[in-house]
Amino acid sequence: MASRRRITVALVGLVLLVLAGWLIKDAGTPGAAPGPTPLSTLPVEAAATWRLVESGGPFPYPAHDGKTFANRERRLPEQAPDHYREYTVPTPGSRDRGARRLITGSAGELFYTGDHYAGFVTVDPTR
Repeated sequence: MASRRRITVALVGLVLLVLAGWLIKDAGTPGAAPGPTPLSTLPVEAAATWRLVESGGPFPYPAHDGKTFANRERRLPEQAPDHYREYTVPTPGSRDRGARRLITGSAGELFYTGDHYAGFVTVDPTR
C-alpha cells in the first residue's frame, strides 16, 4: 500500500512540474515586448520599397505612395493626423496595389502590414 501511495505522489509531483514549466514558458519575461522585425525577413519587395522611401522615389503608385496614412483602424500608436505616411509594397501577380504596405512615422518609425491594415509589425530597417 505504501508503494502505491509513493507512486501516486510521484506522478502528481511530475504532473505539477510539467504544468509549472508550461506556464512559465508561456508567461515569458514580464513587461518584455517582442523586438522589431528585421526588414530582411519581410518580402523582398518591402526592402525595395524602403530603398525608394529613403531615396524619395519615384514610386510605382504616385497617386497613393507618400500620402498621409490616417490610421483609421487605430492599430498603430495614436499620433497627429499627418504623422504617418503610406507606401505600397508591390505584390507579384496582383492586378492592383495589393494588400502590403510600409507605413513610416515622422519620428522615424517603420511598420509593415501584409494584410491591408488588419495587423502591423514594427520593422527594423537596419537588419
